[in-house]
Amino acid sequence: MPEILTAPLTVAFPFTRSLGPVQSAFLTGLRERTVLGVRTSDGRVLVPPVEYDPVTAEEIRDLAEVAPTGTVTTWSWNPAPRPRQPLRTPFAWVLVRLDGADTALLHVLDAPGPHAVRTGMRVRIRWAPERTGAVTDIGCFEPCDPHEDDAAAGPRTPAPHDGVFADPVTGIVTPARLDYTYTPGRAQSRHLAALAERRITGERCPSCRKVHVPPRGACPTCGVAATEQVDVGPRGTVTTYCVVNIKAKDAGIEVPYVYAHIALDGADLALHGRIGGIPYDQVRMGLRVEPVWGADGRHPDHYRPAGEPDAAYDTYKELL
Repeated sequence: MPEILTAPLTVAFPFTRSLGPVQSAFLTGLRERTVLGVRTSDGRVLVPPVEYDPVTAEEIRDLAEVAPTGTVTTWSWNPAPRPRQPLRTPFAWVLVRLDGADTALLHVLDAPGPHAVRTGMRVRIRWAPERTGAVTDIGCFEPCDPHEDDAAAGPRTPAPHDGVFADPVTGIVTPARLDYTYTPGRAQSRHLAALAERRITGERCPSCRKVHVPPRGACPTCGVAATEQVDVGPRGTVTTYCVVNIKAKDAGIEVPYVYAHIALDGADLALHGRIGGIPYDQVRMGLRVEPVWGADGRHPDHYRPAGEPDAAYDTYKELL
């Protein structure tokens, strides 16, 4: 029985955005332990605030301060927190309508168990010890003692606020990350085994007879199972390409560089690959290239010019 291959994979990127006056005031306010909403043309106060009225689509900037206490409108218990979630112990995801607001804020509630959570319960903000101007400045919500509720809440009528703070937050970086374990099927396992031998393989469809690289076990055009393995390349032709000018985090590739679709000889589907060994502004459609294998010998690190005349357009136009 062949070895079952698995590999841990991570897809991650930092999402960076600048903040307008409304979001800047909201996040800076959290840093200062102040919760701001925005008032719409019909008088509703939205928390968290938005920049455009969801009913009229008009720009709105009328800020209002609401209380740090509120009411749970709905909830769901999380018995097994995952890494990077707000709390390490079991908690409840809650929608909380803060006093003075007309909409609910999604956050977490620190409670001893689902028996201690109910719709309609009173809660208050527990501020994070260190605040930077992010929604995580609200460390969590906690149940509010009914005897302390009125004293803790402060004014429950939203109060106008100019949104002016010292050293306002003007931008945020949100890391997006997905960790998962990948298990290839039979087709890709055979393909990976061939790559370890510095061979590139595809699969031929028994119906249309096209060869697809990398193989998936079925023809993407006909939808029928494909089992015939075919060696392709290793040389190929650049069909289309783009110049990358933004350096990826932790990547050792200097910009600008070229990422291209490459139609390997004998294949009927172009694959992706980086082009090296040539100035980025000399890469062109029809350029003949060959693989340069990585140090581990398990896959091509990039493709370089093969020293052959450019391919005629008619030989690869169907693969654009």
